[in-house]
Amino acid sequence: MSSARRCPARRALAGLFVWHLKNTGVQRIPCHPVPLFRAGGDRLITFQYFNFLKRMYVTQYNKDLSQRAKPKSDSVASPFSELQQLDQEKRVLHKIRPISPVQQPLSETPSQSESRERESAVEAEDLVTPVKAESKDDRQWKEMKLQLEDLPGILARLSKIKLTALVVSTASAGFAMAPVPFDLTCFLLASLGTGLASCAANSINQFFEVPFDSNMNRTKNRPLVRGQISPLLAVCFAASCGVPGIALLTLGVNPLTGALGAFNIFLYTCCYTPMKRMSIANTWVGAVVGAIPPVMGWTAATGSLDAGALLLGGILYSWQFPHFNALSWGLREDYSRGGYCMMSVTHPALCRRVALRHCLALIGLSTAAPILDITTWTFPIISLPINLYISYLGFRFYRDADRSSSRKLFFCSLWHLPMLLLVMFSCKKSFLEKEDKGELLSGSHGRAMEMRLP
Repeated sequence: MSSARRCPARRALAGLFVWHLKNTGVQRIPCHPVPLFRAGGDRLITFQYFNFLKRMYVTQYNKDLSQRAKPKSDSVASPFSELQQLDQEKRVLHKIRPISPVQQPLSETPSQSESRERESAVEAEDLVTPVKAESKDDRQWKEMKLQLEDLPGILARLSKIKLTALVVSTASAGFAMAPVPFDLTCFLLASLGTGLASCAANSINQFFEVPFDSNMNRTKNRPLVRGQISPLLAVCFAASCGVPGIALLTLGVNPLTGALGAFNIFLYTCCYTPMKRMSIANTWVGAVVGAIPPVMGWTAATGSLDAGALLLGGILYSWQFPHFNALSWGLREDYSRGGYCMMSVTHPALCRRVALRHCLALIGLSTAAPILDITTWTFPIISLPINLYISYLGFRFYRDADRSSSRKLFFCSLWHLPMLLLVMFSCKKSFLEKEDKGELLSGSHGRAMEMRLP
């Protein structure tokens, strides 16, 4: 009973408290009462809706907590301000200011001062105009004037005088190695004719390769590329060397040597030169061109193609591969810019293999010389160290494939050939020994014939 009596009392107190809130506390709130459970339109109150009402209250009645707009940042300088400043400075610099009159001395009259001003203006114009004229002339193309004192040097570079000297020296070696008595007149005529033929071939080669030589650092200073000599003069020089050279070899030496000289010019200018931009076979054709001069020297002395001539040609043929392949290895960039198809550019591994093979081939060719009865057996023994050394450098070039090994092989080839030919000449069999041997063979053959006769 007591608990039942307490419950109505508690409910009565709660009702009085709610009635008090309705009459006093709710009226003091400036906003309308918000239902706690349902909003207008029978929509349930959510947490987001309650937060929205809270923000609205804070924004309206508490100005300090409202969001404030950020102050506008300073304007960024435009990228064209520097250009505008430069334009202003240029305008200021180019602005012509009036010149204040200079006080004239009492001793000078107005006419004298005017004449002095005119003279100074003329002198200033004289100083300025040549500079402008020179700058304009430098930009324009000018034809180089040929001086007579410069002509021998230009023609020497046009004919590749160093290469021509090498050709003449190999032809002289072939003449000296021939097993016949030495004829000085024939030797001089053969050397002169071979040199003229080489000058003609080299000049024609440069005439055809002007647009390609201009792209290479190694050949961009040649006379035709720089315009030091006209193409017509270069062709005339080639003709003036080639025709007398072939005539001298044909009429002064023998027709066989003249035919070999003419064939070599044709092979170098019409086959080797265009093939340099078509196929790597140009290296083998160029090796044949370099092998013909010692054959010409042998035929000039003997008048016939013998085994000795072919052996000398074979030595020069094999020597050119390590020489040229090592040289072209360091000029690969130049050859590629010039448009030349070289082994070192397109087939670098083949370039190194071919150089090594022909280095070893020089040992075999040196051994074949006494077999063909051209030298004594001391020649392959004495020449073995230098042949082994160039073969070792060829192997280094094949293995390392760098500029250092290629340069060593190239410089070795420069002294290897003259030393090999010198050793070959010192070990040459004399003409008297061969003559005695020939008489002995003819005498034994006569005795055998006599013994056969009844």
